[in-house]
Amino acid sequence: MKSTLPKTTLKRSVAFCGLGLLLASGQALADYAPLSMDSPYAFGDWDGTRSQLKQDGVDFQVNYTMESASNFSGGYNQSTSARYTDQWAFGTTLDLEKLLNWNDTQFQATITSRNGQDLTQYINDPRSGGLSSVQEVWGRGQTWRLTQFWLNKGFFDHALEVKAGRVTVGEDFDSFQSNFQNLAFGSGQAGNWRGDRWYNWPVSQWGGRVKLNITPEVFFQVGFYNQTPSNYDTGNGFRLDTSPTLGNMVPVELGWQPAFGADKLPGNYRIGMYYSSVNGDNYSSYNDGEYGQKNHSYGGYLLLQQQLTAMDGDNQRGLGITVQAVMNDQKTSKTDNYQSVSLVWKGPFDARPKDEIGVGAARIHVNDDYTKMLRQTNQDNGMGDYNSPTYLPIQSGSEYNYEVYYNAHVTNWLNLRPNLQYVASPGAVSEVKDAFIGGISANINF
Repeated sequence: MKSTLPKTTLKRSVAFCGLGLLLASGQALADYAPLSMDSPYAFGDWDGTRSQLKQDGVDFQVNYTMESASNFSGGYNQSTSARYTDQWAFGTTLDLEKLLNWNDTQFQATITSRNGQDLTQYINDPRSGGLSSVQEVWGRGQTWRLTQFWLNKGFFDHALEVKAGRVTVGEDFDSFQSNFQNLAFGSGQAGNWRGDRWYNWPVSQWGGRVKLNITPEVFFQVGFYNQTPSNYDTGNGFRLDTSPTLGNMVPVELGWQPAFGADKLPGNYRIGMYYSSVNGDNYSSYNDGEYGQKNHSYGGYLLLQQQLTAMDGDNQRGLGITVQAVMNDQKTSKTDNYQSVSLVWKGPFDARPKDEIGVGAARIHVNDDYTKMLRQTNQDNGMGDYNSPTYLPIQSGSEYNYEVYYNAHVTNWLNLRPNLQYVASPGAVSEVKDAFIGGISANINF
């Protein structure tokens, strides 16, 4: 149900609720002053109240992320040179074992708000749209959402975990931490190229997962998620019904998280696949302006992440590599495969041990059958002129994304990341010029 409150009133109400939670009482453990360089929170530790609450089982999160991007050259439209977008996240984690004596049980609630505009739509031909995004925090509806509202319960000394509620698929499957601003290098890539089936943050749905911790390093998990496309709609961020349900998605994943050598270099290795019972158009069956077949969707993914080096025995510093790949079915998916590789050097300088440098390259390929459908549509409509408003730009081959960034750890609660990006063949449309983009992002923990 949509709220009848004005947008400004609704935003202020949610913000004040978040601040009200933050001002909850408790007993002091530490005393970080507001804006202290060493404090993990910009608002400080409230005379130790926040640390005490966390120790007692109540942890608050208030996070602000902003991303700006400017088009230096190329792209479809250079008249709009810069755009700014942001995201607020208000969260609460409850350790119910400490609070209610519920053994190995956690509760998470998170409300998000996305605002602003995206530069990517000006880089790509608006008739076709793009593939990746130069501002990953934009999208999925610029609106308030209930992004997380779930309970996680461990059994048999944490050998088995069961999680259920309002969840996002990418928080558990194909998951890792990333500081890249381009969408093609972040977590949950399986959902980025099949977003009509796999709902990534901040869009939630009813669902859950069962995780078996086979050993301390090896796990296997399976999820079950309701497919309700209206969850995407702006204004539906707090809608909790499941109408209309089109089907369900089931991902499975095998993971291995080892630590190698004397320096305990961490790794994150995951292989998974998903199946969606929702029917989609079969692009190869397109004829005379319509599709002759519909099919269910499926795909697979691979995540290989490893810290390669440590600096002076500190595995929080050093060079790491991430390799990702996604394969989607060629019947119903517009993007049938994706690959990326990225390198991150943490603590490159002794004087700046918490800074990092990242560089990455990604390829996103358009399904050949989708390309044929576009060509057939133009032919049926008698369209052959790219400059005609009714012409469908031919998305063929691949779009390539590149990024290099420097993350400056300014304080324990503030990080700034200037970056440079290059998008080759934006939207996989050959008529659109390659784009060179400059950006800066910031992350603040309040």
